[in-house]
Amino acid sequence: MPVDTHCPYCALQCGITLHPQAPAVRRDPAVRRDPAVRLEPADFPVNRGGLCAKGFTAAELLDHPDRLREPLVRTVPGDRSSPWRQASWDEALDRVVTAVRDSQRWYGNDSVGAFGGGGLTNEKAYTLGKFVRVALRSASIDYNGRFCMSSAATAVNRSLGVDRGLPFPLADVARARTVLLVGANPADVMPPSMQYLDAGRDAGARHIVVDPRRTATARGAYRHLRILPGTDLALANALMHIAIRENLIDSAYIAARTTGFAQVRAATNAYWPDRVERMTGVSAADMRETVRLLAAERPAMILTARGAEQHSNGTDTAQAWVNLALALGLVGRPASGYGTITGQGNGQGGREHGQKADQLPGYRMLTDPAARAHVAAVWGVDPDELPQPGPSAYEMLDRLGTDGGVRVLLVLASNIAVSAPHSTHVIDRLRALDMLVVSDFFLSETADLADVVLPTAQWAEEEGTMTNLEGRVIRRRRALDPPPGVRTDLEVLATLAHRLGRGHLFRADPRAVFDELRRASACGKADYAGISYERIDAEQGVFWPCPDEDHPGTPRLFTETFPTADGRARFHRVAHRDPAEMPDADFPYVLTTGRTMQQYQSGTQTRRVKALTVAAPEPRAQMHPDLARRHGIADGDLVELRSRRGRATLRARLDPGIRPDTVFAPFHWPGANALTDPALDPHSRMPAFKTCAVAVTLLTRRD
Repeated sequence: MPVDTHCPYCALQCGITLHPQAPAVRRDPAVRRDPAVRLEPADFPVNRGGLCAKGFTAAELLDHPDRLREPLVRTVPGDRSSPWRQASWDEALDRVVTAVRDSQRWYGNDSVGAFGGGGLTNEKAYTLGKFVRVALRSASIDYNGRFCMSSAATAVNRSLGVDRGLPFPLADVARARTVLLVGANPADVMPPSMQYLDAGRDAGARHIVVDPRRTATARGAYRHLRILPGTDLALANALMHIAIRENLIDSAYIAARTTGFAQVRAATNAYWPDRVERMTGVSAADMRETVRLLAAERPAMILTARGAEQHSNGTDTAQAWVNLALALGLVGRPASGYGTITGQGNGQGGREHGQKADQLPGYRMLTDPAARAHVAAVWGVDPDELPQPGPSAYEMLDRLGTDGGVRVLLVLASNIAVSAPHSTHVIDRLRALDMLVVSDFFLSETADLADVVLPTAQWAEEEGTMTNLEGRVIRRRRALDPPPGVRTDLEVLATLAHRLGRGHLFRADPRAVFDELRRASACGKADYAGISYERIDAEQGVFWPCPDEDHPGTPRLFTETFPTADGRARFHRVAHRDPAEMPDADFPYVLTTGRTMQQYQSGTQTRRVKALTVAAPEPRAQMHPDLARRHGIADGDLVELRSRRGRATLRARLDPGIRPDTVFAPFHWPGANALTDPALDPHSRMPAFKTCAVAVTLLTRRD
């Protein structure tokens, strides 16, 4: 029977239909067999029959020969240089529980922790947060979404009262007359979403892209503003300066729906266009045209993504763009406003239900006594048992294996050996652990450093919910059984909780977990109380907040009020500051990292798909021909990028569309994040992935 479900990759969560097939007999191991299911795109409201290359090939991974099917342990316990061997689940879990108990006996509860992922279902993210705080009684948990959405989320929470990536359906993008995309390249990373931008352009809309590279998205835009990485905040403040000077702000909206504008008005006086042109490389004429279009050609929206947010001042940068959207009166109006484009598959739901260091389910804060009391009552524990917030993602990784740091770490759905900033340092810290346990379906670079690897079910082998970039809660449906010997993460966490004496508080059934999540989130900012599996099926997803079963859901936020104490949005004064690391004589160029069309995240999955690796077999360092000429580099040559933290070897790709002072490298392979700067945003604790200083050296000529 066909099964309607969703693509396992990005936050679009495109609808797909799976057709399970009888397994083919493979007599010759060299001959690839047909996948266990046939996949086709579905006419779901988000993708409307569209799908990218990653989505089309996702089913190939379900029976991939690299698939983990039995737990793995080291032949010599404690010696990670010893070979792997298969083990029973009992033996593997015994090793884990023994390590947990020993570590907590000697070093305290917080010496055991977990690192989660933005690809976990809502049920698994919720259970992981509960497991760490209830079964382990530890404060040590965070997830890779801290490296993705945290800056924009922090800015929006403090300004608009709640963080939902897009506070309107994706379809509204097609209705906007002006769209400003800042540090976003959906043409490569979310191709099905381009139908909405294309529809808007066909109807006469004008799109402006702010990016140091002339990306596929920028090539189709009305204007491309080729900005110097790390100067987006200055640009936003300059646009505010122009809007004020030219009387383009919406004074009535500001007076009726906001507070704090006077401080922002004063702060932006210094950002006159000619000065900011010298800072950013964006011409004063382009600045004026941009703000005039946003003010006059309505509806209008400002969308940011990681290019603007993954900085040591990422929160303030996102805030500057929120300020501009509020000053122009865009937020809460039809097909208008500010939004941030969530990247990971469940990047939205993953940050709502408790796997962040400072949060509880429903986007409640762990420091709030009322939130603690509510969630503890649902969990059946005393509020005083719940720990206070622990360290953020990089801070936790930076302290692994040290006095006062985590000594036993459980990693779910994350390949931090590739994806973390200053990755060589993080690998050293992983090696310093007393025990590393990884749950995955392939032996990733992180799993290969572990003491114990637990094979987990893939997306088509489990039930659960995901929350896409619009805040639409959708349902992942099981199309086939996991291979024998493979368990779901919910089963693993429930079993571990049982062995730790708290099994009566945990369930492995996704529907039961979701119903508990609904109760835990009730009356919180991200309220799922009125969302059920049945409603999701009947309505093709339900938008949160949805406080009860008679509520229709909330496709559009902020139309009448903001969820703040007084119902008003807040302006926050922000100022540009230089990146934590600036180019100099030894490291004269700016490195910025990002995604490519064919690969996803750390590449653990997509680097195993032949069609994708043929299209993008290796990482390439994109650089301007003038930069390359300076170093005698031709297209296709092997080059070394060197920062103050490490080195990476990539093949050069010459492109006149990138700034001559900037180098771009994809992070889907090991290497790029060996270079990146772990300097953290003071508010969100986001590392500075998008700017660090590098040197470029020719290694060998292309064959």
